[in-house]
Order: sequence, then structure tokens, then C-alpha cells
Amino acid sequence: MTSFALTRTLPEDAGQEALRTDVLHGLTRMPKTLPPKWFYDAHGSELFEEITELPEYYPTRAEREILLGRAAEIAAATGARTLIELGSGSSDKTRHLLDALTGLDLYVPVDVSESALRGAAQALHRTHPGLAVHALIADFTAPLALPPVPGPRLVAFLGGTIGNLLPGERAEFLAAVRAMLAPGDFFLLGTDLVKDASVLVPAYDDAAGVTARFNKNVLAVLNRELGADFDPDTFAHVAVWDEENEWIEMRLRSAVAQTVKVPALDLAVDFAAGEELRTEVSAKFRQAGVRAETRAAGLEPTHWWTDSEGRFALSLSTVPEQAR
Repeated sequence: MTSFALTRTLPEDAGQEALRTDVLHGLTRMPKTLPPKWFYDAHGSELFEEITELPEYYPTRAEREILLGRAAEIAAATGARTLIELGSGSSDKTRHLLDALTGLDLYVPVDVSESALRGAAQALHRTHPGLAVHALIADFTAPLALPPVPGPRLVAFLGGTIGNLLPGERAEFLAAVRAMLAPGDFFLLGTDLVKDASVLVPAYDDAAGVTARFNKNVLAVLNRELGADFDPDTFAHVAVWDEENEWIEMRLRSAVAQTVKVPALDLAVDFAAGEELRTEVSAKFRQAGVRAETRAAGLEPTHWWTDSEGRFALSLSTVPEQAR
């Protein structure tokens, strides 16, 4: 039987406080912004799962192709006894790694959602009986203290989620990952790669409008959690490729001049007609840039794998044995 332990490192009300802080900061600055993590309530998570099946949205399929083809190599290279997954969600893709890591003693999924962690553990009980799971309710963007776990350890951050962090935030995140690792441990990173805008933009603005509904769902979250009175019908979904920064931006554009009230924050927010609220940055990467950023954090790149069309990459790096 799968053994399961859960440790909460966040206060019960941490999510609500973080939401209030992010909304107050983001809606009172120019240009207005919101972090993409607030997309993912239950409905938003369902919409994202639908997005991953769309013909335009290639990253999930491309990463799955690499995991299926390279999991045995990853297992051989790392010899991991503990797998730690940051932002684990349903742990769906991770099962390919779990199948290959035959010497694994422990899986540590890390997520802010207790329900997602428990749901993943129940699914793993069916597919990997005997696997020990120690779930952590934690924010992976903050410094993370791991429970004592056997090494070598493999930390995985999949899905291209690192692209949602701005360059300075990425540097802080990678430094925090390095701080939790010891010499001989490994870090597996998923990154979406730079490609033509004709491929990138449709992945974030699909013909069926699923991504538009996903983007607007953040307004429903604010209405429900903070008593706001956003009218999603007065906002249009926008996805643009920023060639200079090499990232996609998702935005919500106000169709009219309007004032939105957020009672929980005692806040009134004015939008001009045509004004945009940025809800996501999704950076795309090149191999040289990934190597430079991981090296700057004190990690040494060892492997680089892409899917058959060169759309997405998994990279493996390690803490050198001589590091202290």
C-alpha cells in the first residue's frame, strides 16, 4: 500500500493573503498586472487540462514525448532515490519518471493545493503501490525547506512553468533550488523553446476560445474571493509575442472605460477603454540561455533533450561533487 504523509508549510489563510497582496499591488500599478497562479482554481484547472488537448497547444505533448523517450536515461544519469516535484498538480506527467526510477524510495510532490496533492496520492496508490509519498503544501517560488530525504535527489520542475517568472524571479528561484540540493543531486527543468510567432501565438489564442475562457476565469476568481464586480464580457483576451524579451504575454483588454470595485480591498480600479491587464508572461528559451542561467545559480548542465520537432526541452543539471 502506498504510504502517504502531508506536511503543511503554509498557514491555512496563506492563499487568501497572497491573493489580496497580489491584487492590491497589481491593480494599482501601471501597467496593471496579475500573477498567473490565480488562474488555477478548480474551474481554471479544468480549463487548462482542456487547453493541453488542443491542437494548437503543443508544449504538453512535446514534453510528454521527451519524458516517454528519455525517462530511462534520466533515471540512469541521476540514480535518484528521492524525486521532488515543484508545482506537481495532478502529478500526471511525473508517472513516466516514476516508472523509470526503479530505485526510488520517496516521491515528494510540492504544491499549494492540498486537494491536488491528495488526489495525486490516491491516483499513485493505484498505479504505484508501495511508493512512499510525502506531500508538501508549499509555495515553490519561496525558499523551501525539505524534510530529511535520502539522496541522490532529483528535483523536477516541468511544464515550462519557469517561463512564468521574470528574469530576476528566475534567478532567485534557481538559486533557491540550488540551496536545497547537495553535491551529486540533480535538477530536471522543462522549458518551452523560441520558435516562430505563427506557432507560438495560436498556442495561447486557440480557435475554440478555450484559452480566452481560461484567461477571463481570473476575473471570476477575483469576483468570488474578493467580492469584485468584474464583468468578463467587457474584457477581451489578447495574446502577443514580445520579440525583444522572447516571451508571450496574455492580457485582458477592457472594451470600455469602466470602474471595477474590489470591496475586500476597499479599492476602486479605473480602466480606460482599450487598457490592458497583463495576466501572464510565458518566456521561451534557447539552450545557451538555459545553460547560462543554471550555471549562474551554481548548477552544472549535463544533458539536453528536445522533442522530435525541437519545440520543447528537458535539461538536466547537477551540483558538482566539489561544491560545498
